[in-house]
Amino acid sequence: MLNVFILNNRRLNQLQVDSLDDLKNSEPIWIDLVAPSDTERGWIRSLFDIELPSLEDMHDIESSARFYEGDQGELHLRSDFLLEINEDDSRNVPVAFILKNNTLLSLHLEDLPVFRLVRMRARTRPGYIEDAREVLLDLYATDAEYSADALESVYAELEKISASVLTERMTDAEAGKVLARVANEEDLNGRIRRNVMDTRRAVSFLMRQKLLEADQMDEARQIMRDIDSLDGHTAFLFDKINFLMDATVGFININQNKIIKIFSVASVALLPPTLIASVYGMNFKGWFPELQWEWGYPFAIALMVISVGVPFAYFKRKGWLD
Repeated sequence: MLNVFILNNRRLNQLQVDSLDDLKNSEPIWIDLVAPSDTERGWIRSLFDIELPSLEDMHDIESSARFYEGDQGELHLRSDFLLEINEDDSRNVPVAFILKNNTLLSLHLEDLPVFRLVRMRARTRPGYIEDAREVLLDLYATDAEYSADALESVYAELEKISASVLTERMTDAEAGKVLARVANEEDLNGRIRRNVMDTRRAVSFLMRQKLLEADQMDEARQIMRDIDSLDGHTAFLFDKINFLMDATVGFININQNKIIKIFSVASVALLPPTLIASVYGMNFKGWFPELQWEWGYPFAIALMVISVGVPFAYFKRKGWLD
């Protein structure tokens, strides 16, 4: 899909492009390609003399080669943008940017909420976008905002998990569910941290290229400050996640210790009657010693019951049976 945008009365307007001639007759400031077809790739190649990267190139690109200047003076950037579909499914989607003259080309395989938000803002706010560099900067700034919103959702979910961990007695099944929820939030927090780190590198590259004007440099510095603040939040969340993991594992250990305690108490309590039975059997004559004394059975059974009751009464008073 090919989304072509031009500036009209200082607003970002989308054009309907059905052929290469439509694209040539326009002066696009931003061309957003979402899973483009071979035909649309050919249009870009014909109009800009640029070969768009393939899917393999976008995923296998080395980290050190994410930002570079091409043979024709165009800038190439590879960045990851967070896509949070639902609370259980989130991932980082690679996006390739090519900045040539005053046109920004963006290539990605899935439509991203950051891109939709930038398009909506640019349509409703005159003067919000002035050139292709501002489009790129605003995409990175909106990505930082989107990451901050995702962090707030992690905060909210961890608060719910904290309430269940710290105020309720959990079974092993409940603890397993809590661990799964905590692991999911840890994964999302890690993706956010990686996303903002990638955004920081991209904005830093743009600042080093000295292509930004004074007001754009100020915006880039503000993006860097926003990212620095997000780093502190992600570090705090990692600590909170580790605490909840340790607390949940502690509840599992407590439940397991209770089971072990039952077996320990039972084995200690049943040791005296076992000893009595052994002594009783060894101190009577004949093949059937229990028949040599009419009170043999009742006496031994009563003694065994008493030997069991006394330890259990002691354990109960100590609270070891609670």
